[in-house]
Amino acid sequence: MSDGTPVIEVRDLHTRFGRAVVHAGVNLVVYRDEVLSIVGGSGSGKTTLMRQMLGLDRPARGSVTVFGCDVHTGDSRELARLRTRWGVVFQEGALFSALSVFDNVALPLRELRLLPQDLIRDIVMLKLEMVGIEARHASKLPAELSGGMSKRVGLARALALDPELLFLDEPTAGLDPARSENFVSLVGTLRQELALTVVMVTHDLDTVAALSDRVAVLADHHLVAVGTLPEVIRVDHPFIESLFRGERGRRALGAALPELQVS
Repeated sequence: MSDGTPVIEVRDLHTRFGRAVVHAGVNLVVYRDEVLSIVGGSGSGKTTLMRQMLGLDRPARGSVTVFGCDVHTGDSRELARLRTRWGVVFQEGALFSALSVFDNVALPLRELRLLPQDLIRDIVMLKLEMVGIEARHASKLPAELSGGMSKRVGLARALALDPELLFLDEPTAGLDPARSENFVSLVGTLRQELALTVVMVTHDLDTVAALSDRVAVLADHHLVAVGTLPEVIRVDHPFIESLFRGERGRRALGAALPELQVS
C-alpha cells in the first residue's frame, strides 16, 4: 500500500496536436507502491499522457516530474539516470524482431556498458524465470513466440534494471481471456514482490478491477475522476456511466467486485 510519497507529479498539463485539444489542464499525482490505471475513450489522450510521463512527448504547457526530476527540462545526465529507475512494457511487447529473446532482455543491461557478460547472462536468465519463460526459449526470435510469451518477454526486459516504477501500455491487448488473466496475475505478484509503483493504461475493465489501487478517468480533455474504483464509478459523468455502468461494465465489475452495487 502507498505511503503517500509522490513518484510522478503532473501539473496543469495542456496538449495540442494542431488545432485538436487533447489535454486541457490535467493534474495528477502517482504515489509510491500504488497501481494507478488510466482509462478513457479512444482519442482521450491516455497513451499520450503516459508518453509525456516518459518524456517521449512534450506538452504545450505544464510539467511532469518523476522522482523529482522534470522529464522535459532536466539535465541530460540526470534524465539518463532517471530512465534506469523505470521500465516500460509497450503494446504487443515491442520486441526487436531481429534480436533473440535473450538479446532483447539483455539490451538495457548492455547499454549500461558496466556489466561483464557472465553477469548479464545470469540477470537475463533470472528475469526470464521471473516471468515464467523457460530457458529453452531464450534463443528464439519474437516471431516464434505467442502473444502471451511476447508480453512476458517485454515484461522481463522492462524489469532488467530492477526499476522502481513500471509503465504498462494496454498490457492485455490481443490476449485471449486465459492468457490475459495469467498476465494480470503475474503483474500483481511481481508488483508485490518487487515493491513496484505501476502506471497502467488500459481499456480492459477486468484488468482495472484486478490490479488498480486507484483509477484516473480521462474525458472531455480533463481527468473527470481520480480515486479508488468504488469512488470513481459513483462519479456522475456520461463517460463513467457508459464505461462502468453499461452492460460490459456490469459484467466485468460484477465478476471482479461483487460487493459493488453498480446501478
